[in-house]
Amino acid sequence: MISFKKQRYIQFIFISSLAILIAAFFIQYILGYQPCNLCIIERIPYSIAITILILNHIFKKDQIFYSVLLILIFSFSLIISIYHLGIEQGLINESSVCGSNNADLLTKENILKSLQEINISCKDVTLRIFGLSLTTYNIFISLLMVIVSIKIYLINNDNKK
Repeated sequence: MISFKKQRYIQFIFISSLAILIAAFFIQYILGYQPCNLCIIERIPYSIAITILILNHIFKKDQIFYSVLLILIFSFSLIISIYHLGIEQGLINESSVCGSNNADLLTKENILKSLQEINISCKDVTLRIFGLSLTTYNIFISLLMVIVSIKIYLINNDNKK
């Protein structure tokens, strides 16, 4: 039987992931702050986590498998966020992920199109809250999600015995 504590952890991850995605889209589309490519990539683990939790709710047999997936997803989120913070702080050089979305600039039309697009550099912080970039907050959130995912795994593992 699923313990109340485990259910709360799962709800926390689900609601937090949903709130983070809503906040990211609000900041982008309502407030008008354009994200860089890494900022967009940092949203992916939260949408995958929501999908995993929905599948976990439907298929209740593979609880340990889903909890391991959550640990891996949020570990990836933590690594990407730390990498992004390194770029923001100038400790790491920008990679091609941070570059232009347009690789084909051989025609006049493509050159004009690329000039009209606004490409945000990964090292430019467009929004700070209390002096910290959203990437810094994502590091803390991702670390918390890894810890909560590990707790879910441990509960699942104990229930398996």
